[in-house]
Amino acid sequence: MSKVLIIGAGGVGKVVAYKCASVPEIFSEILLASRTLSKCQNIASGIGGNKIKTAKVDADNVPELVALMNKFKPDIVINVALPYQDLTIMDACLQAHVNYLDTANYEPKDVAKFEYKWQWAYNDKFKEAGLIAILGCGFDPGVTGVYTAYAKKHHFDELHYLDIVDCNAGDHGKSFATNFNPEINIREITQRGKYWENNKWIETEPLEIHRPIDYPEVGPKESYLLYHEELESIVRNFPSLKRARFWMTFSQNYITHLHVLENVGMTSIKPVIYNGMEIVPLQFLKAVLPEPSSLGKNYTGQTSIGCIIKGIKDGKEKKYFIYNNCNHAECYKETKSQGISYTTGVPAMTGAMMYLTGKWQGKGVLNTENFDPDPFLEALNKYGLPWHEKFDVELT
Repeated sequence: MSKVLIIGAGGVGKVVAYKCASVPEIFSEILLASRTLSKCQNIASGIGGNKIKTAKVDADNVPELVALMNKFKPDIVINVALPYQDLTIMDACLQAHVNYLDTANYEPKDVAKFEYKWQWAYNDKFKEAGLIAILGCGFDPGVTGVYTAYAKKHHFDELHYLDIVDCNAGDHGKSFATNFNPEINIREITQRGKYWENNKWIETEPLEIHRPIDYPEVGPKESYLLYHEELESIVRNFPSLKRARFWMTFSQNYITHLHVLENVGMTSIKPVIYNGMEIVPLQFLKAVLPEPSSLGKNYTGQTSIGCIIKGIKDGKEKKYFIYNNCNHAECYKETKSQGISYTTGVPAMTGAMMYLTGKWQGKGVLNTENFDPDPFLEALNKYGLPWHEKFDVELT
């Protein structure tokens, strides 16, 4: 019986709230907080049964966060707000002496760059406080780290090659929309690509490298090499890796829209003056694009995300693929959210469950691959994201 504070009431926050409310024997009290109280209230009303309490809080304001935590006294905070707010929420957790979990690493608002150094720097503070901070506990990052740890524990003596493959083969019926926060999504995609090979990072132009990848139940989809945050932690935690890459699918329609928006300056994060006011073009674009949480109702198709791994077992080469496929329509039926939000929200709830039930323990700042993967993956099977294995699958 534990208290959980969920910060953030977007699509992922809705899924986390729904899933926590479905396990009252573990999450006995749930408080959903956001800058926009009405969003929290709408989610709570949709769940019904007075299972969710709501509150208004500014996640950029440490004193406000501390006051809310001191009043509610949660056992853990699940941060599904914006990545810009990770550090203020971590600061508040330290002051209020509360454990922490998030789904995406910190990035500064004025620089399109994300990396773990800012959060890893909190390790000693959380250790000294006797607290745990679990970083990147969504799907990618999150489940992908757990998949990698599971592969190492059960199938390999050494991991040599890792390809994280992420396919959204769904259709939301919009001419152009992003599946999570447009500002974060577009910043991520328009950055230079990067992958790990031979003990160094190799940079590429944005979306420069692409190829078709055959996804289970989906078939071949054009996939683009991106830099994704879990690569940074995984190569640190599995130093035998000779190469680690991340691939994500985009339709040609999406790429065309993105290039046009880039060419006219709408993806820029540099402020411009408009009618005497300073605005950021990408933030304005976010305001006119469809809200990701609104896409679920008419979403069809599925996602397919997994890890293709090659390495050594008992002196012999081994090839292994571990993955999940998730149906958008079924996600909406259960939680009124589309599959991208679902595949992030379920692992966040599961990670909190792992901590609260004592299956994931430790002090300091840790990533998902630092923990025992078995109980987490067992819970994913139970709570909506069943995983599958294939052997002799390779991405060259």
